[in-house]
Amino acid sequence: MVIVFLLVGLVALTVFAGLHHYLWRRLVRDTTTGPGPARRAGTALFVAGPVLMAGAVAAERGGAPFWLQRTLAWPGFLWMALALYLLLAVVAGEAVRPLVARLVRRRTAGGPAESRVAVGAASGPAAASRPATEPVAPAVPGEPGAGAPVTASAGSGAPTRPAADTGTGTSTDTGTDTDTGTDTSTNPDGNAGRDGGLAAGPSRRLFVARAVGGAAAAVAVGTVGYGTYGVLRGPRVKRVTVPLARLPRSAHGFRIAVVSDIHLGPVLGRDFCRRVVDTVNSTQPDLIAVVGDLVDGSVKDLGPAAAPLAGLRARHGSYFVTGNHEYYSGAAQWVAEVRELGLRPLENARTELAGFDLAGVNDVAGESEGQGPDFGRALGGRDTSRAVVLLAHQPVQIHDAVRHGVDLQLSGHTHGGQLWPGNYVAELANPTVAGLERYGDTQLYVSRGAGAWGPPTRVGAPSDITVVELASRQA
Repeated sequence: MVIVFLLVGLVALTVFAGLHHYLWRRLVRDTTTGPGPARRAGTALFVAGPVLMAGAVAAERGGAPFWLQRTLAWPGFLWMALALYLLLAVVAGEAVRPLVARLVRRRTAGGPAESRVAVGAASGPAAASRPATEPVAPAVPGEPGAGAPVTASAGSGAPTRPAADTGTGTSTDTGTDTDTGTDTSTNPDGNAGRDGGLAAGPSRRLFVARAVGGAAAAVAVGTVGYGTYGVLRGPRVKRVTVPLARLPRSAHGFRIAVVSDIHLGPVLGRDFCRRVVDTVNSTQPDLIAVVGDLVDGSVKDLGPAAAPLAGLRARHGSYFVTGNHEYYSGAAQWVAEVRELGLRPLENARTELAGFDLAGVNDVAGESEGQGPDFGRALGGRDTSRAVVLLAHQPVQIHDAVRHGVDLQLSGHTHGGQLWPGNYVAELANPTVAGLERYGDTQLYVSRGAGAWGPPTRVGAPSDITVVELASRQA
């Protein structure tokens, strides 16, 4: 088993390193002409980025000192998001690269005949003194005298080239590029000197590499920047109405603020928590449901960050169920902490409210500690004529909810995929990634969550706090 684990780890490390080498080759090596400050800086970035990323994950999961987690988290986790979108953008650039090269070739070859100069055309006094009407022999790479004026030999009428001037006092026209920064060896079609290549500048391939690589980098940085801003500004309020067959008319319009996946940790701290609390309170809900993944760290490190939760206000109180990340962070301590902050934990438990029952089950990750979900304990022995709303962190728990006659399950966990195209991966592991769906007589609502794990970034899956308004079909 250990050998299998090591082999899987080695394969993952190889793939990880290979993808970063591919990005370095396209964005650094191919866009620079050789060793120099630009290539050294780019290489340093593509070495430091993945090292910081691995360090950030290891520090968080390994319980490193909190100051070290905070030091590594921002650059490491942001690189995780940036590397993803650099990879997607560069791969997309491979498809447009031939088109860009063709457009550049056509543009440089399609001008007036007088402006078509070879990359290796002569320059300097010798070229300046050449008569404008004097024909110039086509430049043939490797042939002496290429690009020299053509003269007629006496008595034969056949054009001949003069021998190259090898003297030290005059300009020597060898047909080679005098710009040492030009990478003529990488010309894509090998004939820039014959059909009108870019004059006295980078080769076509270098130009194309810089254009495509620059565009890819700009798209990736812009995407990550906007996605990070979306998280840091705080979640937006989403509203959804859910009709329940067994809900009495007296409970019609009951509003539950669903908050999931806040993920307080080395990146999102006290200020973010306060922003979430203010947003929840602004909706003036009847009840607040915090459905797991509140934290990524211990009470010792994150107790001050979670303190603003004491300010949550709702007519029927605030309730909490564990998520899988609580079991990475000391679930028992956090259950006690949120109780101190005024939230009521529902650990495989149920409470009766006016009009319906509210139940909660532990997350499936608690099974490793003997604290997994117990639907029988949470839902057994109740009055089945009453509607029941279940708080369960993971959507996969819906199948147990259906078997126990739950009317509505409220969940989180998926983040809606968080970083597109992660939603397609999330669909493989979850029955519902985001939104409201029906499973038999049970409805499931999945919130995208208020925060973010890892990169404080969301793309295609904006964060939300959802106000679920219950509707009675008897009303």
